[in-house]
Amino acid sequence: MARYVSIDRLMTDLKNFSDNGFPAVDVREYLGSTLVEPSALEPYIHPCQERYTRNLVHKDPDFEVLVLCWGSGHRAPIHGHEGELCFARVERGKLRFSNYEMLSEEPVELRLIDEPVDGTVGFLDGPAEIHAVENAPEFGSPATSLHIYSKPYAQCDVYDSERGPRRRVSLSYDSRFGRLSD
Repeated sequence: MARYVSIDRLMTDLKNFSDNGFPAVDVREYLGSTLVEPSALEPYIHPCQERYTRNLVHKDPDFEVLVLCWGSGHRAPIHGHEGELCFARVERGKLRFSNYEMLSEEPVELRLIDEPVDGTVGFLDGPAEIHAVENAPEFGSPATSLHIYSKPYAQCDVYDSERGPRRRVSLSYDSRFGRLSD
C-alpha cells in the first residue's frame, strides 16, 4: 500500500536523489511506494478540453516536476526525453503507456518494447527514454499524472510513427507553480 506525501516532502526527497546522481532504481522504488496527497495536487490541476496540459510544479537545474492533466482521448505522441530519466506516475484515473526503443536514427526506426500497459492510480512508468502516453477514449474519464525529469529540457523530438518522420518541438507550460500561464 502506497503512503501519501506532501508536495514539499516529495521535492525534498527528489532533491536528495538529485544530490546523489538521481539513481534510477532508488527513485523508482520511492515513487512506487508513495503518492502525492490528493489535495496537494489541486493547485496544479488545469485541464483543457482540446488537449492534455503540462503544469509546472518545480524546476531547478537538477530536476523538473510536472502535473499533466488528460481529458478523455487526449494523447502525447511518441516522443523522446533528451537522454534524461523520465518517470511518469498515474495520480488519478487511468492512462496507457507505450515504450519504444530506437533501432535506427537515419532513417528513423522505433520498435515498441512491449505491449502498451494500462495503468491506474499508483502505476509508475519509467525511467522511459521514448514513449507515448494516452487517456484512451474507452477509459471515459479524466486522468492526472505526475512526471519527474532528471534534468529540465526545453525541446524534444516527436515521432509521427514508429518509422518517423521526426520533428523537433519546443515545450511549454500551461501553468507555472499553480498559476495559469499567459
